[in-house]
Amino acid sequence: MKRFLNSQAARRLSAGAKRICVSSAVVLAAVVLPARAQTSLDEAYHVIASKTFVDLTHAFGPDTPVWSGFGQARMSPAIDPKTRKPYTIEKDGFRATYYEMAGQYGTHIDPPAHFAKDGITMDKIPLEEMILPLVVFDATPYLGLDPSHAFSLKDLHAWEAQNGRVPGGAFAALRTDMSRDFENDPEKFMRTPFPGWSLEVVKFLVEERGITAIGHESLDADPTEKMATETYLLTSGHYQIEVMANLDKVPAKGALIVVSWPKVKDGLGFPARAFAILP
Repeated sequence: MKRFLNSQAARRLSAGAKRICVSSAVVLAAVVLPARAQTSLDEAYHVIASKTFVDLTHAFGPDTPVWSGFGQARMSPAIDPKTRKPYTIEKDGFRATYYEMAGQYGTHIDPPAHFAKDGITMDKIPLEEMILPLVVFDATPYLGLDPSHAFSLKDLHAWEAQNGRVPGGAFAALRTDMSRDFENDPEKFMRTPFPGWSLEVVKFLVEERGITAIGHESLDADPTEKMATETYLLTSGHYQIEVMANLDKVPAKGALIVVSWPKVKDGLGFPARAFAILP
């Protein structure tokens, strides 16, 4: 009988010990895991802060190259509606600018809704799609023989043979060095035809590589009359960044891109800010 009572007591002690262990583990997890998460975020920040940042965005103004169908932006001092006089620092303690322009101006975003009636607008693009792995395809070696070269599937396969498979979810950017003419030679920048994407390669990137978005230095994805590449991309639910800069300063693979834009309700396009974080 005594042996039975002793074993019963032992079982109770064992069960109690298990409950204590489990409770301790829960408390420990509640305390330690957030601390570890915070530590990992701190570590991630210090890693990122130590890297080189490259601005992929052009500054824009009233003289910025733009599609003739939109016309130039107009920027003027914001005016007090009561006095009809501009706000000034001397008189009012502040100043502001009134902007009148199409959304597709300077370095800008085209959300799916720009071409697709049922496509999402810029305010509904997930935040997770605003920081992505960045791959850069360099089309400049092909431009000597063909100044309006369309980056092809063959070109992509050659890139992958050298750099590895395009990662899923990536932002794919096309380097053509057209951005050098954006400010220095606007007429040349506006030329047609111009180097851009081929429809076949963008379809492959979307359907076979699972990219999230594309970007390029020109005003459009390709020089075709019906803008076939842009139409396909946007109606497939992907966004693009146009009129990019400094892609020549970014490696083919290994960088990150961060893209942001104002959260305009039901917005169909707007100037964007994009930058790369180099590996």
